[in-house]
Amino acid sequence: QVQLVESGGGLVQPGGSLTLSCETSRNLFSIYTMSWYRQAPGKERELVAAITSGGSTNYADSVKGRFTISRDNAKNTVYLQMNSLKSEDTAVYYCNAQRFLINYWGQGTQVTVSS
Repeated sequence: QVQLVESGGGLVQPGGSLTLSCETSRNLFSIYTMSWYRQAPGKERELVAAITSGGSTNYADSVKGRFTISRDNAKNTVYLQMNSLKSEDTAVYYCNAQRFLINYWGQGTQVTVSS
């Protein structure tokens, strides 16, 4: 069984920064695509950023230039660096590991952007 544990969420002012971490129970990065999703109240869950097993990354248009996804193979951890945060970034952020039809999810971490 794979476990994903997110951390790093919190309250931040507009324009501020946060770094989310997702620690996996075993090394998945060589075969899984790792992603960050988010879900705001009353909205559907949406893809924020992803990094493939080969290291390619992609981002939602709304976060391009502000967010960066990365991973540390030695620590079995994926990161989401979030800069220039806006109120519309407020959501629960989830870590996801996906390979074909297999999906693992973390429990989520709340990010609130407010003055």
